[in-house]
Amino acid sequence: MGIVDRLLQGDRRAAARVMRWVEDDLPEARQVLKAIYPHCGRAYVIGITGPPGGGKSTLVDQLIEALCNRGKTVGVVAIDPTSPFSGGAILGDRIRMQRHSGDERVFVKSLATRGHLGGLSKSTDDIIQVMDAMGKDVILVETVGVGQDEVDIVKTADTTVVVTVPGLGDDIQSIKAGVLEIGDVFVVNKGDRPDADRTQRDLEIMLEMSAPRPDNWKPKIVRTVAYKGEGIEDLLNAIWEHREFLEETGCLEMHRREKEERLFVKLLSDHLVNQVLGRMKQNGRYDKYMEALVKHKQDPYSIVEKINCRCQEAE
Repeated sequence: MGIVDRLLQGDRRAAARVMRWVEDDLPEARQVLKAIYPHCGRAYVIGITGPPGGGKSTLVDQLIEALCNRGKTVGVVAIDPTSPFSGGAILGDRIRMQRHSGDERVFVKSLATRGHLGGLSKSTDDIIQVMDAMGKDVILVETVGVGQDEVDIVKTADTTVVVTVPGLGDDIQSIKAGVLEIGDVFVVNKGDRPDADRTQRDLEIMLEMSAPRPDNWKPKIVRTVAYKGEGIEDLLNAIWEHREFLEETGCLEMHRREKEERLFVKLLSDHLVNQVLGRMKQNGRYDKYMEALVKHKQDPYSIVEKINCRCQEAE
């Protein structure tokens, strides 16, 4: 039995091998991704993001258990910072979720950012496809601690959960504008702290002041104490409420169409750029252009226009 067939039957070893190929950007990965594509698109993707120190990993750990109790199979993509020594992921998330390692319903994969901005890893979407193909019902994607402009998770997740906690200094500043705009569900974690009421109140005011969303969804706010398992069912109910809203309004189908369009455009862009650069380096034009740019004999805008004209003539 080939590795694709094993993967489609949920074989964990096959999945782990394919994910390694994806991370290493090997040609074998592309062949598998082609083969499994018709079997993807069934899993529901939930993004977990927010400032560092919010307890995202503990929350994900509790969500895994709650989802399994509801009869769901779960994939977890835990994005970790890159180790400065090995270049791999610092496996803090996998250590926290170790209690689920023997559960056949759960598959946890840690990914290193490897310098990729936006709170995700370059291979995140492909890893999600692999987990989808192996039959996971729900895929949780935990980002690294994000800032104002690191909001790539909204392009990947069907529902985005933004986690914050009281006591991060200025609570308003801890929830940056860019992150505020992407949240479908907001979690005030460590909700047993004395200043949790203030944090929740600040969130409510900020959301009231925000412009109406294009889809008319009103984000929910949930209070949790993740290390005690408190509020997890309320959080899942809020996520499921958002899912039902997306399905009823047709927004889920629209979102997934946009996701496929982004994938197509990215792949096409990468292919065309690599093709053009390869030809230029082969015929020596690339070095000539670089020399002209360094000496300011030509500007990059004119060079790109010239290359575009040559590509059109070649057609």
